[in-house]
Amino acid sequence: MLKSTAPLFMAITCAFLANTADASETRCGWYQMPTPGNLWLTDREATWSITSQGQATGPDAVDAERAPDFDSRQFVETNVPGAGYGYGCACLQVDTDARSQRIVKVYSGKIRPLSACRNDKTLPAP
Repeated sequence: MLKSTAPLFMAITCAFLANTADASETRCGWYQMPTPGNLWLTDREATWSITSQGQATGPDAVDAERAPDFDSRQFVETNVPGAGYGYGCACLQVDTDARSQRIVKVYSGKIRPLSACRNDKTLPAP
């Protein structure tokens, strides 16, 4: 009996792994660097931590350096003028941990015009 169920078990396991191996998702919203070491993406569902100063909210996302650089033409500076802290609008291809509201891996990202986020009524204010 065990011999006959082994192929079925392997087939189910392989199908599960194939579906979870490519589980990345595209998330779009306010892309924020409010203070040193903190990088977030706020979409309609949550504010997702990408990196946090001293890893206060948990480990930084794997491949966080794949997140796009801010575009100075599509960036609103906040806090200290000239310090480079503020927000823009972006889409990121990521893996998330919904329970902890963390982005755990960054695959890629693209800066979007500020108007894309400003016109998206599902997003909270930055």
